[in-house]
Amino acid sequence: MRKIVVAMYLTLDGIMEEPAWTGPYFNDEVGEFQSEAFYASDALLLGRITYEGFAAAWPKMGGDGGFGDRMNSMPKFVASTTLREMEWNASLLDGDVVAAVTQLKQQPGTNLLIYGSGQLVRTLMAHHLIDEYRLMVHPLVLGSGKRLFVEESRAKLRLVNSRTTSTGVALLTYEPDQA
Repeated sequence: MRKIVVAMYLTLDGIMEEPAWTGPYFNDEVGEFQSEAFYASDALLLGRITYEGFAAAWPKMGGDGGFGDRMNSMPKFVASTTLREMEWNASLLDGDVVAAVTQLKQQPGTNLLIYGSGQLVRTLMAHHLIDEYRLMVHPLVLGSGKRLFVEESRAKLRLVNSRTTSTGVALLTYEPDQA
């Protein structure tokens, strides 16, 4: 069975929105942490807003046989109730997203990776469909913005790995605690 892995940039106060604030903290250590999840996955699972942002930017990148080419060529599954036309090697998951993602997990393949897509993450989290959280917590408090975890978010997690980068980013890997 495939795993669903969330890779998320966060501030100390849980903000995930518009992560331009990550720039000063990005280094090889953060890049390696991101690459581990990316190259262990064979498809992306995205919400509409993240998909639209990625689809506008990523097709212009690549051509070097590396990360950009892989990003552009890998399949994307997009949860949306408003989109009808898909581009950039993407398939629409409309209707019951929980049922659609449950079905995707049953298919052969490696991990399904979620970038951004806060609402999708919260929905899948509420239905116990997320297998791993790879959080990059930045030493920054923004005070306002969209948070990954909201009042309704509930999950018991187990820390399976942690390290800190030279720029102060905590690289945390959690799995659901089944105990």
